[in-house]
Amino acid sequence: MKLTVAHGPAGTEIAGLGHAQPRRVMDNHELEGMMDTSDAWIRQRTGIVTRRIAAEGETVKDLAIPAARMALEDSAVAAEDIDLVVVATTTAAERSPNTAGRVAEALGLGRNGRGPGIIDINTACSGFEYALGIADQSIRAGSASHAIVVGAETLSAVTDWTDRTTAVLTADGAGAAVVRPSQTPRIGPVVWGSRGDMANAVRISPPSGRFWQNGREVLRWALTKAPEHAREAVAAAGLTLDDIQVLAAHQANLRIIEPLAEALGLTDRIVITDVTESGNTSAASVPLGLSKWWHAGRIPADVPALLFGFGGGFTFAGMVAMTPRKA
Repeated sequence: MKLTVAHGPAGTEIAGLGHAQPRRVMDNHELEGMMDTSDAWIRQRTGIVTRRIAAEGETVKDLAIPAARMALEDSAVAAEDIDLVVVATTTAAERSPNTAGRVAEALGLGRNGRGPGIIDINTACSGFEYALGIADQSIRAGSASHAIVVGAETLSAVTDWTDRTTAVLTADGAGAAVVRPSQTPRIGPVVWGSRGDMANAVRISPPSGRFWQNGREVLRWALTKAPEHAREAVAAAGLTLDDIQVLAAHQANLRIIEPLAEALGLTDRIVITDVTESGNTSAASVPLGLSKWWHAGRIPADVPALLFGFGGGFTFAGMVAMTPRKA
């Protein structure tokens, strides 16, 4: 007895990008009135000037849906062609139904009464890269034809607003990408992994249910280990760092992004620094920054971008993806 093995296209590509953020802008001066901190201290330690905070009752799905809709419109892919939705989040308000299902329902995805496959994943700040890897592999394996991948968070809901070491970082937002088949690979292999010995370095755990991190341990890992894993992702795509034109790293802290770019020799390329105005949005940070800069015309079409995320779990993941082609 021999089973049939599914076969898909040779590669996949990002066809469109989208993003969404809450309306409320919280600047550093507002935080000065809430805790022992200052605008100068926050800028020096994090580079963050403003961040977006969800309104009361505004949840992950309320950000994921418009981000996905924008990506779908940007891609010109028909809603009925989407047969997979993968959402990366660690702050979903509902355990079931999942956020991917809410996105699929709101956008009317699927055809003939059959909705797409719907998956939520939780690898925190590396979540979008994990989700993009799953979508790429699913399409190339023949299990899906077109996918929407979303990173969305409402970290404000799990923030201790009396703790200046974390409250000055966290923010809310969503970013999304539409992935479709390509005759040649335009999304490289995902390189992912974890560090079980660092699982407690970044966590949202009982009894507090609040975001907490060992900032020094995370910084040490980011400065010493992140560059080698980022290089692995570039090598897996068959490229060198000389080929990379855009660095879209997790927007954890400007004081991490800048040294990472320097370690990789990418300081003369386009280094996304959306963290300064959007804060740390965990799984949303890479697609949020990528989409905002793409739609603002700050990123060229059809060039290699290194996407790399790391954080809670402790997890990391990265790949090289070509930026969308011009319509």
